Amino acid sequence: MGAILFAKNLSDFGRLGRKSIRVVKYAGDGRFDIERQWEDAPATRGYATSFEAAIAFVNSQVEQNEPIGQALRKQIKMYPSIAIRELVGNAIIHQDFSIRGAGPVVEIFDRRIEITSPGKPLLDPIRFIDGPPRSRNEALAGMARRLKMCEELGAGIDKVISAVEFFQLPPPVFETPVDSTKSTLWAHKSLDDMSREERVRACLQHACLCIVTGVEMTNASVRKRFGLDENQSSKASRIIGDTVDAGLIKPVDAGAGRKYMRYVPEWC
Repeated sequence: MGAILFAKNLSDFGRLGRKSIRVVKYAGDGRFDIERQWEDAPATRGYATSFEAAIAFVNSQVEQNEPIGQALRKQIKMYPSIAIRELVGNAIIHQDFSIRGAGPVVEIFDRRIEITSPGKPLLDPIRFIDGPPRSRNEALAGMARRLKMCEELGAGIDKVISAVEFFQLPPPVFETPVDSTKSTLWAHKSLDDMSREERVRACLQHACLCIVTGVEMTNASVRKRFGLDENQSSKASRIIGDTVDAGLIKPVDAGAGRKYMRYVPEWC
């Protein structure tokens, strides 16, 4: 643990050399053309001294939007920095160190960021938001908390979803490819450009986030999540209906009037 956190060069510690954080920026949305890689120090150092630098490098490679206000231009990152920080932190702390030859990888494309770590998650990805916290590497997680790399409260994904909703981005995807865990952040899309699957996933994630904040999802909260006006309640209702039909959420009181209907995840 001392080496993985504080080494000046992880390659000096045998197989830990493959555990350094790798960040790759591609040209376009495929893996055909590598534009830039984060390879110089502190990339080869332990996590305690490379984490902040890795987050800074990722943010420096992400495109910015420049909405024009009444007088000044204001640069806004395409992805919320807190979401990147939490997902990279999770990839580092919760990886499976028994898997050799693989470490945390951040891949930046034109329209998405993929963050992959070795090992299957201890929770079903569908319960990442509202499931109880579990840590594969308790000693590492405890030290990372003391070093301000994480909070060790199981609230990291909650922060990710909250930030994504604030930016009104498509919902992140949490997947489990072969012996790994992958989180994907997507660049902005309008609601009309989102697929039905994306809308349903966003609605489920919103319902889970509502539960952990002590409220229940409503048509009004869904409108706010997607940036819809009050007169667009029918759009929100269609999204809710599709998510109910998918068996992912359910009404709290099926007999309540449509205006007062509240929803929770199916497992609640």
